[in-house]
Amino acid sequence: MLSKFWEDLSNEIERMSPTDILITLDRQRPYDGQPWTDTGERGATEIKGITFRDLRDCFIRACFDSSGLSDHEKRNIKSVYDLDWENIDIIAVSQNLSCWVEKYMGIFPNVTKLGNDVWKHIPTIELPSEES
Repeated sequence: MLSKFWEDLSNEIERMSPTDILITLDRQRPYDGQPWTDTGERGATEIKGITFRDLRDCFIRACFDSSGLSDHEKRNIKSVYDLDWENIDIIAVSQNLSCWVEKYMGIFPNVTKLGNDVWKHIPTIELPSEES
């Protein structure tokens, strides 16, 4: 039972953040993640009304937001190259990038009102019991 738990957990993590670049190249894959994530309903939103420069600016802002620095510390760093990339989570950059793009598009937060039933469609993993 315990090994099935870890296998299911590993499969879910791989689905959410693929380690194989080929999976991310499949543009026809479903938006079957949690609704408020880039792999869910939120991720199906088309980007409109921003330029490539805007997109670059959103990326730079996302990098700084993911750095863990205070607003005061951010003001003292003049370049994205000066950030401590050893301690920045690239998935956090991706999530912050999506938020900044939504802000530039004027649709942030791009999340439908979540009711109590939102959780019923999300796959869950049974935690192993202490006897296992």
